[in-house]
Amino acid sequence: MIDFTNCRVIPGRAYNGANGSKIAVEYDGGIYMLKFPPSAEGKPIELSYTNSCISEHIASSIFNMLGIRAQETILGTFTVRGKKKTVCACMDFTSGGKRLFDFCSIKNTVLDSESNGSGTELYDIMDAIDKQQYISPRVLREHFWNMFIADALLGNFDRHNGNWGFLYDDAEEKAEIAPVFDCGSCLLPQADDNVMRRVLANEDELNARVFQFPTSAIKLNGRKINYYDFLTKAGNEDANQALKRIAPRINMEQIEDFIDHVPGITNLQKMFYKSYVRARHELIICQVRLL
Repeated sequence: MIDFTNCRVIPGRAYNGANGSKIAVEYDGGIYMLKFPPSAEGKPIELSYTNSCISEHIASSIFNMLGIRAQETILGTFTVRGKKKTVCACMDFTSGGKRLFDFCSIKNTVLDSESNGSGTELYDIMDAIDKQQYISPRVLREHFWNMFIADALLGNFDRHNGNWGFLYDDAEEKAEIAPVFDCGSCLLPQADDNVMRRVLANEDELNARVFQFPTSAIKLNGRKINYYDFLTKAGNEDANQALKRIAPRINMEQIEDFIDHVPGITNLQKMFYKSYVRARHELIICQVRLL
């Protein structure tokens, strides 16, 4: 993996987000945000927190494979006080002078919204998408539901209003949908080697992580959406259409080949990620399409 330790740190750039430290560095002529794994201090010992950076890289890459524009990422290392950490380098898509507005801030501009910007009730999000004036509501709805299907495939439990949004060009007074970012909550990032072995060895353990959890961060009538239950009911036409768009783009052979070539991860991790995505593809995406 690439060692980013000696890259020039760029001052004057700071990034939001609660999960792990972030710095800006110059690498290969570009600006990258380095995401560090969250601290495990005070957390249960069986949970691993280094995997969030691996999840970030794999999930972002799969989004791009599905034709949903996401941040470009590189997996690497950075040494802090003699300890080598796995980091995810995310190309800074605001480096051209565009400003990032997350959906939370855009939702706050809708004055008659039933909740504040951070509210994740599905009806209220759809209402804000229809009333915001930055992007065509039809285009934005399609993007939201494309993300939802990809997150269902990858088991993302934290796609809230603060980690997707728009880029705004002040010179042209024009907005565009930002690349998908902050995918570190996909692919069970807290699973350590013991959990991975249990999931690979026990079908019930795997099924629990497909049918029961993780859930979406988006809520329906006050409860977080269960991906399988929601898509099985086929009660949302926007979601149904997104499933029809995204499902044919999922090439498991391509995804598994990519995972096999991810640097710096063990064979156990490779087997786990491939099995997990394959199970969610077969048991959620494919099964729902057959209904």
